[in-house]
Amino acid sequence: MAERSRGAAGGRDARRAALCLTGIATAAALRAAVGAPDTAASMPAGAVFAVALLAVAIAAGWRPAPPTVAGIALGIAGGGVLVGAWLVSHAGPGIHIAPVNAGLALWTPVVALIAVAEEIAMRGALFDTVRTWCGDGGALIATTLVFAALHVPLYGIGSLPLDLAAGLLLGGLRVVSRGVLAPAVAHVIADLAGGWLL
Repeated sequence: MAERSRGAAGGRDARRAALCLTGIATAAALRAAVGAPDTAASMPAGAVFAVALLAVAIAAGWRPAPPTVAGIALGIAGGGVLVGAWLVSHAGPGIHIAPVNAGLALWTPVVALIAVAEEIAMRGALFDTVRTWCGDGGALIATTLVFAALHVPLYGIGSLPLDLAAGLLLGGLRVVSRGVLAPAVAHVIADLAGGWLL
């Protein structure tokens, strides 16, 4: 009887993970439809995507945990690693801060919202649903692959190695910190650095 109960729970958890994954894919398709032809640069498409991801996470039952100093500190450290890797890969004659303008002022909160929403949906809701039947390792692998695949339509296949590495680091932060705050902070720092640093 207990074996049958565990099997039923595993099947239910797998269905929840599949529904969460379907929701994330639908949010990405919605972003592509709203943002065509330049989805990556479309702020309205990004905002729609973020709201859709948050709706997926809420529907999956994800709820935020109270913030911790350790989570913030880990996120800052992880963000530093991601920015450092980005700087090394974009090595040029020097680093400059982008001039402040209206476009950058509007872009900054939208990018931060997208990064947080991606973490809540992937390292929050999807991670939790996959972990219940595959453990932390399975959830880490699944969310890393989904994260990288989600970015290919935006930045091309050439971005795949970097996005896999970033997804693995963000997932590692999720495992170590046992929450979404650390990967969300790291993701926001990395994405904002990509726009503010030239």
